[in-house]
Amino acid sequence: MEYLLMIVETRGQRESRSEEEGRALYDEMVRFGDDLTARGKLLVSRSLRPDKHGVRIRQRGEKSVLRDGPFAESKEMIGGFFLIDCTDRHEAIALAEQCPAARFATVEVRECAPCYVG
Repeated sequence: MEYLLMIVETRGQRESRSEEEGRALYDEMVRFGDDLTARGKLLVSRSLRPDKHGVRIRQRGEKSVLRDGPFAESKEMIGGFFLIDCTDRHEAIALAEQCPAARFATVEVRECAPCYVG
């Protein structure tokens, strides 16, 4: 089963760190990904730029409505993710508990499924 570990960060948290602190945390996250790869669990992972660089798109009729970030209605942003392959939800949670981001952010665990599955 595929699970997504989403790293939910407080907006502005990255800017509050020194470059040295940021690089150290990033290196720790890379090592976590390398460990998942060695264990045959990691499918893909990526770090994302802050949402001020993002855009949201909605279709209204035949018109696209674009909204540039940051997205004011949210105090948090998705900072990155790990897509993992696990036997069940318990294993996914156990891996999320090992994620270094759980110390400075929230790691949200979501099972992948077709959108028609409730």
